[in-house]
Amino acid sequence: MTCSTPFKMRLVHLDLKGAPPKVSYLSEVFPLFHALGANGLLIEYEDMFPYEGHLRLLRAKHAYSPSEVTEILRLARLSGLEVVPLVQTFGHMEFVLKHAAFAHLREVAPFPNTLNPHEAESLALVQAMIDQILELHRDVRWLHIGCDEVYYLGEGETSKQWLQQEQNSHAKLCLNHMQAVASHVLTQHPGITPLVWDDMLRDIPQEQLKDFLIGKYQECGFQRLWAASAFKGATGASQALPPVEHHIRNHELWLQVAGSGPVDTLQGIILTGWQRYDHFSVLCELLPVGIPSLAACLQSLVHGGFAEDVRLRVERFLGVSSLEITDTVSEGAGSFPGSDIHALVTQISLHLRSSVDSLLERNRYVTGWFSPYHRRRKLVHPVMIQHIQPEALSLLSRWNNLVQQLEAALQPVFYPDAIEEWLEENVLPSMQRLQGLLQDLGEAAAQQPPPTSPGWDTGQNP
Repeated sequence: MTCSTPFKMRLVHLDLKGAPPKVSYLSEVFPLFHALGANGLLIEYEDMFPYEGHLRLLRAKHAYSPSEVTEILRLARLSGLEVVPLVQTFGHMEFVLKHAAFAHLREVAPFPNTLNPHEAESLALVQAMIDQILELHRDVRWLHIGCDEVYYLGEGETSKQWLQQEQNSHAKLCLNHMQAVASHVLTQHPGITPLVWDDMLRDIPQEQLKDFLIGKYQECGFQRLWAASAFKGATGASQALPPVEHHIRNHELWLQVAGSGPVDTLQGIILTGWQRYDHFSVLCELLPVGIPSLAACLQSLVHGGFAEDVRLRVERFLGVSSLEITDTVSEGAGSFPGSDIHALVTQISLHLRSSVDSLLERNRYVTGWFSPYHRRRKLVHPVMIQHIQPEALSLLSRWNNLVQQLEAALQPVFYPDAIEEWLEENVLPSMQRLQGLLQDLGEAAAQQPPPTSPGWDTGQNP
């Protein structure tokens, strides 16, 4: 592959805290990632890692087994993808601190977001998590220790007391914990460089951060910077379809930034693909649905932009006749792994709710003769049943058929709980509205008096 990108490393982020794919699906998409220009993976396991011992309770119901993690690493290696594991060690600790066994380590007692950095047990906890992760990732060069969005830091009672001392600050509180975690990586796992998200560092005064880095922290490898973009999961907590043009533009801007600075300043770029905004939020775009966006973004990085020839390359990779980036996402079949999911999710996301809304809120027979007032009282003009019921039944049948197709497409890729969650969030509300209309219509019809048979008038009194 001819590569003109300033980003030597191009990592695809797999956020496993929601809708984690089965290993069999990863075996299909890893070769595609490589073909598109990726040469690494940032794997954020969260509760999908097979923690052992006192950490075993962190495992999700369908957590990968140790042998599955080993298989993921083997598959990545076969596709030329260098793996960087990510373990949260400060913020986004909900999957740990939600458990009663670790709740006492919260920075603020009611909230499971952030670890209390003053407790020795807190550091011991994240050290144990790191050690278990690296036990199964023995050949890695980097470990990402998270540390983004450390909400409520400094609001715990111990922190408040600590901050009252003149020489202490929020910045120092944040950096001290980062240093302690990074130092553990460096001393106990030599040869591995810690990576950290930068959002908690942005507001720290330059001299304070510089002094910190030039001192003990410099050896942690923070002389080199990484960029972080997004191919999905960044435009809304409940987003179902990625806005492809928006994400391409994000990468084009990063190319401009990389081109304006000294050569080799940026080690690489991580194309993030968040699956949830946090452990408790809803699912955003599923991985198969994000692949056209990922393809366009990776190819933009490799070729220095998204010119017409790059668009044509992306279309060939995906097996689509036309990649429409200005709409939410292009409709139509493709040949990439999960293209059936992409096509069905697109149809459902763009048209299910709008078609049901159209029937319930804009159909003149429904709004004029079977309003909420009529429905509550089970009142309906008999002729209106003939106007409303066939259309509603046809719409329900159409969507039931598509939803069944989607369920069948999702089952080889995702675990049952993820499928249930996505359907309940994105399909069930509209389907229930449609079914409710038909149920009310049926009950109203049942209350109509039966038609009377014509009788003969004999002229005689009964």
